[in-house]
Amino acid sequence: MNAPEDSSRLPDASLVRLRPEILATPPYRQGKPAAADAFKLSSNENPFPPLPGVLDAIAASSNVNRYPDAAATALRERLAAQHGVTPNEVHVGSGSVALLAQFIQAAAGPGDEILYTWRSFEAYPGLVTVAGATSVQVPDTAEGRHDLDAMLAAITDRTRAVIVCSPNNPTGPVVTTDEFLRFMAAVPDTVLVLLDEAYAEFVRDESAVNGLALLGRFPNLVILRTFSKAYGLAGLRVGWAIGPEPILDAARATAIPLSVTGVAQAAAIASLDRSDELMARVDVIVERRNAVVSALRAQGWAIPETQSNFVWLATGEQTEAAADTLVEHGIVARPFVGSGIRISIGEAESVDKLLSAAEWIVQHLPSGHAARAIG
Repeated sequence: MNAPEDSSRLPDASLVRLRPEILATPPYRQGKPAAADAFKLSSNENPFPPLPGVLDAIAASSNVNRYPDAAATALRERLAAQHGVTPNEVHVGSGSVALLAQFIQAAAGPGDEILYTWRSFEAYPGLVTVAGATSVQVPDTAEGRHDLDAMLAAITDRTRAVIVCSPNNPTGPVVTTDEFLRFMAAVPDTVLVLLDEAYAEFVRDESAVNGLALLGRFPNLVILRTFSKAYGLAGLRVGWAIGPEPILDAARATAIPLSVTGVAQAAAIASLDRSDELMARVDVIVERRNAVVSALRAQGWAIPETQSNFVWLATGEQTEAAADTLVEHGIVARPFVGSGIRISIGEAESVDKLLSAAEWIVQHLPSGHAARAIG
């Protein structure tokens, strides 16, 4: 047996030439895990376990010695039939974030711009940087909403794609149908619009845009959905996109082959078979969300009009201290330093702990703080 290499004699890895913009980009950080006596409300996961029938489909997928169907044919055919399009107008990837990466790489490179609101999904900046393109971030409104007029004004000849996140992660508000239609009417047909609807199943606002209702109306629009949130398959990584075939083909050309496992495909199909049961669970989460929002507002919080499975606390400079207080009360949330805290709607047993911590925090925020609605 050879002796281990003396690391002090190895070549210096810091001499390897890497892209400086990549070295300057922090890696994506997922929500922190929770201790055994705490609730993990940091990753917008569905608190319900998979349904028995879905678990059966996972267990039946025993041929893991074989590669999966790279085209996810059965799943694409099922989604296409459900939404009245052809299978070639559906694309499946390992989560909607992987699909976003594919579309961004297909549309943009060095010298090009990708436009999105900020704050929004924290993976957007990194995905743009990896593609070699430049991010253009348009500030949210004071209510955590997209400012679509400002986004339109930010479009230039270098803009290759615009991402619209509805409901917006991490603040929660939606883009309305009327707003989106006016926006699409003004966006040049040469600019790709990615409507990121990862939380669409939690929306109860009838004025909210629904990308699936706009299929076929715009040649530059792609809708992104996921099985991670409402369907509770976050650990299996399955997302899907629906839109014009030529745009999807371009994304497929950038995809890492065989990245959606056979187990994931089987679980997604089984979940579609049980949509009614799963959506009943979503109704429970929505009811819990609404109760949490009402309780937080009664405490004095200014909470955006969330239509997702999370709430946003705009704690600003007090974010780190507020996040520590939540942890002390058994709640692990997702802090964005200097901005706010996103808290997922989790188990019923987590609500009292969350509200107890939130009451202490709002009482100790400085007078006149933007997160305080009263007092």
